[in-house]
Amino acid sequence: MEKNRIIDVLDGSISQELGVEKGDYLISINGVEVSDCIEYRFLETNDYIELEIEKKSGEIWVLEIEKETDETLGIVYENSLMDKVKTCSNKCVFCFIDQLPKGMRKSLYLKDDDSRLSFLLGNFLTMTNMKEEELDKIIEYGISPIKISVHSTNPDIRKRMLKNEAGGNVLEIIKRFQNTNITIDCQIVLVPEFNDREDLENTIEDLMGCYPTVRSVAIVPVGLTKHRDGLEEIRGFTVEESRYAIDQVETYQKKYLEEIGTRFVYLSDEFYIKGKVELPGYAEYEDFTLIENGVGMARQFEREVDDALEEIEFDEKENACNKVSMATGVLSYEFMKNIGLRIVERFKGLSIEVFEIKNEFFGEEVTVSGLVTGEDIIKQLKGRVKSTLLIPRDMLKSDEDIFLDDLMLEEVENELGARIIPVEVNGYSLINEIIGECNNE
Repeated sequence: MEKNRIIDVLDGSISQELGVEKGDYLISINGVEVSDCIEYRFLETNDYIELEIEKKSGEIWVLEIEKETDETLGIVYENSLMDKVKTCSNKCVFCFIDQLPKGMRKSLYLKDDDSRLSFLLGNFLTMTNMKEEELDKIIEYGISPIKISVHSTNPDIRKRMLKNEAGGNVLEIIKRFQNTNITIDCQIVLVPEFNDREDLENTIEDLMGCYPTVRSVAIVPVGLTKHRDGLEEIRGFTVEESRYAIDQVETYQKKYLEEIGTRFVYLSDEFYIKGKVELPGYAEYEDFTLIENGVGMARQFEREVDDALEEIEFDEKENACNKVSMATGVLSYEFMKNIGLRIVERFKGLSIEVFEIKNEFFGEEVTVSGLVTGEDIIKQLKGRVKSTLLIPRDMLKSDEDIFLDDLMLEEVENELGARIIPVEVNGYSLINEIIGECNNE
């Protein structure tokens, strides 16, 4: 087992007080050689710890620590997983990574199916490469919530969708967690003529049979790029099929709200926009826990904008600038135009131009803003942007100002001859950036 190298020790932490330093190595906790980050988190919750450290000099220290149960050791490791990432063994018919063009940065092609990343980052798992001892460890350590990509509870349909003969037992695995303190959030990627209509109803009902262990189900439509050479032929949803799915799910929501006090199953915003159906009201999304699936994102953003506008001081409204531009994907274009109208009603003299960016890089069936590339922004906006351009922060890499096609933000700015401001995807950030831009004029 590789030693876990320490790259930082937090200021004021117990470990810092005891002399643990950057460059030291973790050997064990309470005599256990830590196998991964989940085991580490579990051991770290003990109120008495014997921490075995190898110093940079090679000297071994054993530190006796008494602490509160929820107090961390304050150590940051070079490998946050403390192990290798477990990669996906499936060949899903809808896998987005299989639909990426060649030549993109290497990290984008990584297919993970790792329970540790589910716990740490909220990634969804198919559970197909999960061994019995790993399931036992999840139960023993109380790792919760777990995010599971279900797609279908019909074994034959799920095996066909995952192209994996080991993929048919997801309902059995979910039932293993019943009568524990673990909760599960489920996701269904809906594909026309695969797992929709009758199969969707059966899957929803099977998962409701595992409530409250399964606390929610999010349904998202399949995403398709133009780079599908050699892959099984599948298609996206039509307007009519989107409306059919909405009717199905809203019937279940009404039933479950009456029976158990929660709607339980939700569709992503994309179904409503694709089906040209008004989004559900703000309250219908309950606690907005499924935002990462695009469930309720528009209504939450709308509410944040309204709340932020209410909080603006009068003099800030009076000192508004003349013009701001925003770029967005096709899916949210009409929505963002309406957001722009709300904002200009409250800012004296302000105009907002919203640009719709069609996705030529991945194909025009890809409509979400987070997959817009720098190349497409340049092609479609060069010579058109006459003011500062606001873009959603999720168009860029999380820790770097670089688009999916590896163009740097500065390169796109230079091509457009305009300043670009990445904005966090929430209404408060949008209003604050507009105010900041106005005050800079």
